[in-house]
Amino acid sequence: MADKFDILTHENVPEHIKLKPEEKEELMKKLNVTLKQFPSIKVNDPVVKKLEANPGDVIKIKRKSDTLGTSEYYRVVVNE
Repeated sequence: MADKFDILTHENVPEHIKLKPEEKEELMKKLNVTLKQFPSIKVNDPVVKKLEANPGDVIKIKRKSDTLGTSEYYRVVVNE
């Protein structure tokens, strides 16, 4: 039987991190935003499933950039 593919380790998938509840609250205070102001990512996204994230969780995405080095983006998990 072949090994299962791990989407989190694929070279074309940036690093995704599910924030802990206290990290989420700290981020929202720091940015002075509500969850509705974050861009969304669907609960059925393969990476969200792998992270076992639920609606309302915030995912930090670290992308490599030629000009910035690494940049961070945030998405809130939504049902649909």
